[in-house]
Amino acid sequence: MSDINKNQKRQLSLDNTKEHNEDHNIWSRRSFLHTLGLVGGGGVALGGFSVGAMASPSLLPSFLVEGPEDRILVMIRLKGGNDGLNMVVPLFNYSAYAEARETIKIAENDITPLNDKFGLPKTMDSLQGLWNNDSMKVINSVGYDNQNLSHFTSSDIWNSANQSIDSSIDKSGWLGRYMLLQDPDYLENLPEVPGAIKISSGGSIAYHNQEQIDLAVNFNSPDRLLQVAETGKVYDVDNLPDDCYYGDQVRYLRSILNVTYNYAPKISEAYLKQENSVGYNNNELSRQLAIVARLIKGGLGTRLYMVTLSGFDTHENQNDTHPILMNTIATAVSSFYEDLKASELDRNVLSLTFSEFGRRIQENTDGTDHGAAAPMLMFGPELNGSDVLGEDPDFDDLDENLNLKHKTDFREIYASILEYWLCLNPMDVDAILGNSYNRLDNLGFACDSISSTSAPVKQEVNHSVRPNPAGGVVFNYTLGRPGNINLTVYTIMGQKVETVFHGYQTSGTHNTKFILPYSAYNALPLVYKLEADGRVYSGKFVMAN
Repeated sequence: MSDINKNQKRQLSLDNTKEHNEDHNIWSRRSFLHTLGLVGGGGVALGGFSVGAMASPSLLPSFLVEGPEDRILVMIRLKGGNDGLNMVVPLFNYSAYAEARETIKIAENDITPLNDKFGLPKTMDSLQGLWNNDSMKVINSVGYDNQNLSHFTSSDIWNSANQSIDSSIDKSGWLGRYMLLQDPDYLENLPEVPGAIKISSGGSIAYHNQEQIDLAVNFNSPDRLLQVAETGKVYDVDNLPDDCYYGDQVRYLRSILNVTYNYAPKISEAYLKQENSVGYNNNELSRQLAIVARLIKGGLGTRLYMVTLSGFDTHENQNDTHPILMNTIATAVSSFYEDLKASELDRNVLSLTFSEFGRRIQENTDGTDHGAAAPMLMFGPELNGSDVLGEDPDFDDLDENLNLKHKTDFREIYASILEYWLCLNPMDVDAILGNSYNRLDNLGFACDSISSTSAPVKQEVNHSVRPNPAGGVVFNYTLGRPGNINLTVYTIMGQKVETVFHGYQTSGTHNTKFILPYSAYNALPLVYKLEADGRVYSGKFVMAN
């Protein structure tokens, strides 16, 4: 076996009790303040919105108007640092895995294989339906360079996509930047429905703007969101303390918060329109996803959700807690998609798990210390095929703390979601993430047609059509990345005329000629569809010989 049994450098491990507890205390205080909206000058307002901003809602921004038919992203936060090796078990190197984890390993007869290399613990068997229905992907070895082992800082890195978040003036989150890119006046003219909803995720900065104002509506528990959904209000302004002055102050504060909660009627309306079609288990994540399902089915129009499952900081008693957490994820997610499928909305929803870090390969007494790379799980029928992606965890190539090295930067997954699921043009994706990251081209989903009239200068594939002196036309396009290209011409009624090109092309500029096969199409409008890099570009042209 490799170095994993040697004396390990402990950083924020169970042995460093004082440092570890201080990190947790910072994390808890920050979470509490963010949930109350008291960080970043947002005033006393849930989610950080000021009362003035809430008072004059605008029409829906363009990225919300299409309601439940639009694509929805659900981030499933595994708070505390999930042990990825006990979630996606490396069957291909089981002996090394088992040697490092004598007391906490998943026994071979307690593993359900996904393929010949990896398996899930049987506590996650509820996910087999999604796996068998081509609706689940595992992405192995995800992380970032120089892993920060603090819960607080590493969570901020994942939620901001900014590895220098501690020293950066800009404390915004990656999805907050997405929201403001789509609607720059979001705070000044707040939309009629929330752009994002977080449940039990108050400490997450994923939806923050640069001023640390949270653009999401926060609920610090599913019970609080359920109260809003069932009643349309949050705080009782009638049953107040007897003390006159104090009672008036409490009434004032609760009234302000209720004004801030002007989303409550919209949430309540959507929630009451629908019921859950399946039974959910009575656990923290299931309660959250059951509410999210009803809001989606009720047509609320919110496209971004974050739910949280806590308890993953398994330094101790891992055998008692981690299997329960794995079962919670599996049962909650499977019920969620079964519920959505009953309303034919499951194809609209992409979900993925993430955690601030993985755990060590080597166990401690009865748990695991803070680690680095770990797998992520992705769910949804639009994945179009279940698979295990990314490079295998390498037990013989470890970092200086004897942790697994990452092979896929988590921002590559974010970039792929922004471009291929939320359908941003590539330049905007790079602007949101602060750099250009590789896209994963095997996730299975892509975006609908992008009109050639919609700012092609911002698209990764710049394209045009010009007459060819020798007859026909020339399609000119520039590929920012190599990949498989499909260029097809159709009649305006959708009949296929010809596949002009189909195959692999390198990055750079290409000129592809098209000669009309039938003179009957002369002077008639034709449509071209260029599929490149997981996106579709289209436009009209006329052949006039």
